Amino acid sequence: MSNSDEQAFSAMSEPHRRELQAHCYRMMGSVHDAEDMVQETFLRAWRRRETFEGRASFRAWLYRIATNVCLDALEKRPKRFVPLTRSESSTMNEPIPADVNEPIWLEPFPDEWLIQDDQNPERQVSTRENIALAFTAALHLLPPRQRAVLILRDVLEWQASEVADLLEVSVPAVKSALHRARITLASRYHPPGNALDEIGREQLERYIQAWESADIPALLNLLTEDATFSMPPIPSWYQGRDTIRRLIEVTIFRGDANGRWRLYPTRANGQPAFGLYRNNGDQYEGYGVQVLTIKDGLIADIITFRNPSLFRIFQLPATLPIEKEK
Repeated sequence: MSNSDEQAFSAMSEPHRRELQAHCYRMMGSVHDAEDMVQETFLRAWRRRETFEGRASFRAWLYRIATNVCLDALEKRPKRFVPLTRSESSTMNEPIPADVNEPIWLEPFPDEWLIQDDQNPERQVSTRENIALAFTAALHLLPPRQRAVLILRDVLEWQASEVADLLEVSVPAVKSALHRARITLASRYHPPGNALDEIGREQLERYIQAWESADIPALLNLLTEDATFSMPPIPSWYQGRDTIRRLIEVTIFRGDANGRWRLYPTRANGQPAFGLYRNNGDQYEGYGVQVLTIKDGLIADIITFRNPSLFRIFQLPATLPIEKEK
């Protein structure tokens, strides 16, 4: 083994890192796990480099290894959820439950990790749909091997025979698993009518202003009637403008909340997102990453992942200064 061998292998494998991160994220539901799985994929590929016979592409060979790395890991790990897929909605007649800090929560995926293809708008739309938070959450209702089959067939568009070869099963077994996976997905995931549904810049600015000034009526005006709100690792979630109003009045906007929060724009899962920061008296401290789901130009879901370790992944500052009044 020489340095030139390692350099040659790195030159072949590194161009595939981003797409493998997305693949491993879909399989694992965690960006932290996705990073680990890609590193393990490259390590296994390097150790087994002499077994690459060139019958399939190098890219397909890496996907084969990555899929099996993920399947091996998933045998020892719990399912990943968002609150909406874990339990029924809560009401304000119930106490807010304690955090569930086990590694069961889905994590958001930074758009910076997505491969951009400005020359192919249709592919860009497809990429956004296949990484959307709701789609990913529905994927994680599937058993791992069904999940792998659906991703390989419907997202990556592999042939059934290729998937059968990767998973070492028959083609009929692949078709059966895909059929069951599609039925489950169709019952739990309803793609937006407009794949390019976005919220305007002015609306996002109003959203930021509403949060930072604790203007509850202004925030509610930006929501759909049946909007949902959650903040994992709190396991509960809340639906409807009135319920959300009652919730935030006694929690995040309780008391004098003007200036309590700062929002730092980013993107996650092909959707508008923010780094959310809380005023601790000396500075704004990273609190979580918030992702918005948009429907018909309004906000249909707000989910705040209260996991400060995501700030490194999203390349967000850990703290923000408090601007002094002039």
